[in-house]
This record gives sequence, C-alpha cells and structure tokens, in this order.
Amino acid sequence: MRAVVYEDVRTVGVHEVPDATLEAETDVLVRITSSALCGTDLHMYDGRTGASPGLVLGHEPLGVVEQVGSAVQTLRPGMRVVIPTHLFCGTCAMCSRGLSAACLRARAEGPGAAYGYAGMGPYRGAQADLLRVPWADANCVAVPGEPGDAYEDDFVLLADAFVTGWHAAATLAGVEPGDTVAVFGAGTIGLLSAYSALLRGARVVYCVDCVDARLDKAGEIGAVPIDFRRGDPVEQIRRDRARAGLPLGEEMLSGVDKVIDAVGFQARDREHPEQERPDQVVADAARLVNPTGAIGVAGVYPDRDLHPRPGATSHEDLVAPWGTLFGKGVAVRFGRTHDRRYTRLLRDLVVSGRARPGVIVTHHGSLTDAPELYRRFDRREDGVIKALLHP
Repeated sequence: MRAVVYEDVRTVGVHEVPDATLEAETDVLVRITSSALCGTDLHMYDGRTGASPGLVLGHEPLGVVEQVGSAVQTLRPGMRVVIPTHLFCGTCAMCSRGLSAACLRARAEGPGAAYGYAGMGPYRGAQADLLRVPWADANCVAVPGEPGDAYEDDFVLLADAFVTGWHAAATLAGVEPGDTVAVFGAGTIGLLSAYSALLRGARVVYCVDCVDARLDKAGEIGAVPIDFRRGDPVEQIRRDRARAGLPLGEEMLSGVDKVIDAVGFQARDREHPEQERPDQVVADAARLVNPTGAIGVAGVYPDRDLHPRPGATSHEDLVAPWGTLFGKGVAVRFGRTHDRRYTRLLRDLVVSGRARPGVIVTHHGSLTDAPELYRRFDRREDGVIKALLHP
C-alpha cells in the first residue's frame, strides 16, 4: 500500500510499504478516504520532536471498514467510520474514567498512544491507503453517508481538529454563554477553538495571528481578527472592548474572561518576528485575562526541542508570570484531548446542521500531493490552513 513517510528534516515521500493487516482479533482494517495534515505533523516534519526516518505520518483519518477481526462486535465491512487520534483500550483504569488519551495499555513506555506520532507508540499513521485500528469497537465512531459526500470535510475533523478545538474551549478554558474570549493562533486548532467558543455562546471571540489567510478565515467564522503585526494584541483587544462599551460596573474588566493558547512553543517574538519566543503567548495571556478568568493551553510544549529556531532553546523550560496569574486568581489548564468524550456529541452537531467545521478546510490533494502540501503548509504559503489527502 502507499503511505506518506518521514524521510528527513522537511522531507516526506510517498512510499510503498507493507499492507496493514489484522494483528489481533479485536482489530479492523479501514480503507482511508480522507486524512488530514496537522500542525503536529509539522513539528515532526521540521525535525523538532524526534521523528525517525520511515515513520508513516498522519493521525486524522476517515474511511470505510474493509476487514474485521473475529472478536469485533459493533462493526462490519462497509461501515463509514472516523478514528480518533489517540487510540485506547477502553478498559484500563484511565479509559474507564473517560481519559482515553492517557490509556495505560496502548503503549508500554507510558500513558497514551497515537497513530503516526513520534514517541507515541508503534502505530503506523493514517496518511495511507489502509489503517489498522486496534480495539476497534472502542476506537471507531460510525458516521452516516457515503465517502466524498458533503460531510466528508466535516467528519474527518472529528478525528482530532474539531475535538481538540472543542476540548480547548469547553474543558480547558471553560467557555460559557456570554463569555468574552481571546484565541492566540488562527491555525486549524485556533480557528476551531474560536468556532467552538461561538457554538458555546461566547459573546465575542478574538483571534490573534499574523497570517492574512488565517485572519480572513477567523472573520469568516464570526470571530474578530487581531493582527499582531499592527501592534500589541492585548492593547488592540482592550481598545476594541472599550469601543464596544463595557457593561456598567465592569469598566475595570477590560480584558477577556477566557484565553486559549493555540500556538505553543513556536510562538513568534512580536518585537523580533524573525525569532521565536516560546513564552510570548503565556505572557500575553496573563496580561489579558480578567481576574478569576481561565487560560486553556492547547498549543504543544514538548519536553525538548530537537531542532530549535532562533530565539528558542533545546529545553523548553518557560518562565511563566505566576505572580500575575496567582494575583488574578486565574485557572490554567493543560492536557491532551480525551477524544472519545466528544466525538459522538460533535458528530451529532454536524449531522443536525448545528456545526460545519469543514469551513476551515482550504486544500485537497491525493497522496502524491503530500510532499508539496507539506512544504506549502510549513511555509504558510498559498493560504494553506487545513489540507486533506484523499488516497
């Protein structure tokens, strides 16, 4: 079968690899119809998180069940399914508490596992013709319709991007109806965090970025775009809130109730944009969040950066403004997305017409287009925000 394989720093290729097969009676094989490129794929592509040559990439698959193991009970060939990024056993101490991204059985080295992800187990990725899905009854989520229909772009985002955006808004930041929200980063996760916040009833959502296509997309989904090339984003947001008119008695609450960091360790230094400053968003969030507010950190902060850019270091130990956060009484939450808490809810929002997350998809291609799409995605060229591969 064909698969997108990591070759070296900023180099991927489409290779013939051994076909995926059933390895346990609880497995299924899924014929992939869509598989997305993700920002965490770029962390590996850029050599920053330790991918080894030969790794089959991809962790956002949608497809059709082709074969089922003898112990699989709820799936049959021909069913259309989306497969969450974090695979899990469904029965261990963590899974039984709904903490599927911290499964204790999927990876011997530690909690949690994922497809096509450096350091997250031996599981081949989903940018391929076929995918083996372990513990398939737990890990496959049935979706209606046929491959290539009007919901293809929406359903594939249930594997990771939409659930992560919802997790960031609902669980990490705790967005509630009437909240004011700022999202730093208008890539896929930032946009879908903003979209989720709006679905949850936020009064206003700001999206901070510096890429024109992303800022335009933020406006398209109903957020207020903030271009940090035009000055301090915290002050821009405060001025916009003042222009809109702060509620009587809340004049001192000129920040926002909830902040989401959808950038992580690759944040740009606003004073020196050619350099990275991993603590930039954390510092801005602490200044912007209102007293007793919350900050949700969805952006990736690895233990080590194996290929740091100017301004970054190999050990990502950040100096956080703990005094400011403590003084304001701010809650700060991190954590991988426990996908299966959300997939059915978000699937049903899509099916009902209440949510169409596919609005953020900008590019489509075949597996053979993967090297070029990776290159353009990495360079933020040609408006690539979210690209899907269709084997």
